[in-house]
Amino acid sequence: MRFGYWTPLFGGWLRNVEDEAMPVTFDYVKRLAQRAERIGFDLTLVPELNLNDIKGTAAPSLEAWALAAAIAATTERLEIMAAMRPGYHLPAVTAKQAATIDDISGGRFTFNVVSAWWAEEARQYGGIFSEHDDRYKRTEEFVAILKGLWRETPFSFSGEYYDIANSHLEPKPRVTPRIYAGGESEAGKSSITRFADAYLTHGGTVDELRTKIDEMRRRRADAGAEPFEAFGMAAYVIVRDTEAEAQAELARITDVQHGKAYESYQDFISKSQLEHVPSLEDYSVSNRGLRPGFVGTPEQVAARIREFEDAGVDTLLLQFSPQAEEMERFGEQVIPLVRSSAAVPSGTAA
Repeated sequence: MRFGYWTPLFGGWLRNVEDEAMPVTFDYVKRLAQRAERIGFDLTLVPELNLNDIKGTAAPSLEAWALAAAIAATTERLEIMAAMRPGYHLPAVTAKQAATIDDISGGRFTFNVVSAWWAEEARQYGGIFSEHDDRYKRTEEFVAILKGLWRETPFSFSGEYYDIANSHLEPKPRVTPRIYAGGESEAGKSSITRFADAYLTHGGTVDELRTKIDEMRRRRADAGAEPFEAFGMAAYVIVRDTEAEAQAELARITDVQHGKAYESYQDFISKSQLEHVPSLEDYSVSNRGLRPGFVGTPEQVAARIREFEDAGVDTLLLQFSPQAEEMERFGEQVIPLVRSSAAVPSGTAA
C-alpha cells in the first residue's frame, strides 16, 4: 500500500467547519510535504480548482501547477501528482510544463487528468465546459498529444479539438509522467481504459472497490492493453484513541449546515454521472471520503485499510483535518501497523 495525501489548497476539507487551522499559504503546504516525507507518506495529490469548492467560491485557494512546481523544488522523495483539467490548459504547453517539473523534481512528477464537473468555475474562469461525454473525448486527444510530445520530435497531431504541426519539445522528461484518471460513467470508463496508466476513484466500500477494480482490469484486458499500473482511492481519515472519540468527531464534522459551502453541490451531482450520489452528510467531506470507513482506533483503521488492499487498492489519497496534526498521528500510529502486517507472510503468526 502506498500512502498519499491531498495537498490542502482550500483551507481544509470540511464544509461544516469554518476554520480548520489550515492556512491557505505555500509555507503551510511546504511544511506538510517535508514532514510527510519523514513520516512515511509516498505521494501527494495537488487538486486543481480555481474556485474554493470547500469553503465557498469567495474563499481563498491556491493554484495547483505553481504549487506542484514549488513542492517539487522543496522535497526529495514524494511523488507529486498534479490534477489537470484539459478545458483550462493547452496540451503542448502542458507537456512542456510537465517536462520542466519533471526536471525540477528529478523524475517524481505525475498527472491526475480530470475531465471537470463545475460549470460555475468555467463561467468565472473562461474554461471550456461542454457536455459530459464530449469532455472525455477532448481528454483523450489531450493525453495523446502529451504522450506524443514526450516520445518524439517533431510531433504532429490533427484531431477534432486540437491541431499541432511539427512541434518540438526539449528536454523530454527523464521519467515519463504516469497518467492517472478516474470516472464512473460508461463514457468515462471506456475512455480511461484507452488513455490512462492508472485508475483513481472516489471513496467507496470494500465491495464497491473490489467490483470496480475487477471491472477495470477486465476492460483493460479486453482492450488488449497492459494492466493498469495502480488503483487509487480517495478517503478521509479520523483516528482516535477510542472508537467513541472517533465517532464523536465524525458526528461533529457531518452536522450539516446549509450555506455557502454547498454552492457546488448541485453542479457536482448534476454535471457528473455518478454510481453513488452523495447525500449532504457525505458531501460534508470532499470526494466521498467518508464511505471507506476509515474512522476508529489505529488498529481499526489499519485493519480496514488491509481490507481495501485485499480488494486491489494499492494507493490511498487521504484527507485529514487539521492536516498537520492528523497526518502526524496517522504516520505514527497507523502506517507502521499496515506495513508491519504486510511484512508477515500469509498464514504466519505475527
